[in-house]
Amino acid sequence: MFTSPFVKKNKKKNIVCIGGGNAMPKALLSELKKYPINITVISSVLDSGGSSGEIRKDYKMIALGDIRRAFLELSDFNSVIREVLGYRFEEGNFEGHSLGNLFLLGMFLNLDRSYNEMFSKLNSLLKEEYKVYPSTTSSISQLIARLEDGQEITGETNIDIPKHDSKIKIEEVYIKPKAKICPHARVAIEEADMIIIGPGDLYSSLIQVLLVDGFSQAIKKSRAKKVYVCNIMTKDGESNKLSVAGFDKEIEKYLKSDIDFVIYNKKIVAKEKYLEFKRKHPELLELVSVDNNLNSKKFIGKSLILAENNPIHNSKVLVKTIMELI
Repeated sequence: MFTSPFVKKNKKKNIVCIGGGNAMPKALLSELKKYPINITVISSVLDSGGSSGEIRKDYKMIALGDIRRAFLELSDFNSVIREVLGYRFEEGNFEGHSLGNLFLLGMFLNLDRSYNEMFSKLNSLLKEEYKVYPSTTSSISQLIARLEDGQEITGETNIDIPKHDSKIKIEEVYIKPKAKICPHARVAIEEADMIIIGPGDLYSSLIQVLLVDGFSQAIKKSRAKKVYVCNIMTKDGESNKLSVAGFDKEIEKYLKSDIDFVIYNKKIVAKEKYLEFKRKHPELLELVSVDNNLNSKKFIGKSLILAENNPIHNSKVLVKTIMELI
């Protein structure tokens, strides 16, 4: 367990980024690290599929994939090391595993399974201004979704990649057994000047973090500005037909408090412009629709799409918008 609090000692602004998956590191961290600020990532760790899920099951530990992604994005490693640690084996005994996940596993085991020591060593490889922590150190908790028809879907990967009828709406998600907030994550939230949630999969990356016991309470008490970065597109099984206001409503439901600012994409693109992108990402459905009469003081619309045929966040526009709020 963790034994010492995390305290920032310089006078730069403290930014806490919450989430997981690929979207947050690529859309947010890649550009945010160019500014003179302190960045603490609080990562989702309840993944149950792929390399992370297998390691989690075999070694009774937290999932490592989202930690790895955030760590590599914040690192100063040269391109060769970054590419190698991002390598995924395609055959043999390590088939499906990421070398970076195995690196983190080896660090954990070598340090006598001490999360405190693991994250101390891991963060020592980053600049002093950067830290990566898990949302929780609970290794047995699972994310569960209850659908409108009463079905319960157990495990992050079964929500992320639905095997059930994905058109049935998720009514509620929860964690079982309950998981407690990582102490370092709690202190980072307490000291934050801004807390950024997202972008990322609504339930399997973002809300799973907010469900950790003590997490929403810490954010609610924090003096930090709370910012939610809305997704560009809806996702099959998680956010079908949700609008910008719909995404915000779900985040606030589990956060149990209000978001100060919601940053969303306001650029409309004809579907034929990104059909090739959709063929490569069939899980992504449509551009998130924009509600009429959104409160412009809270909802900040920008042309966030990188390119009409590539509807992902333009990190420069996104981070510039965020920094203007600070």
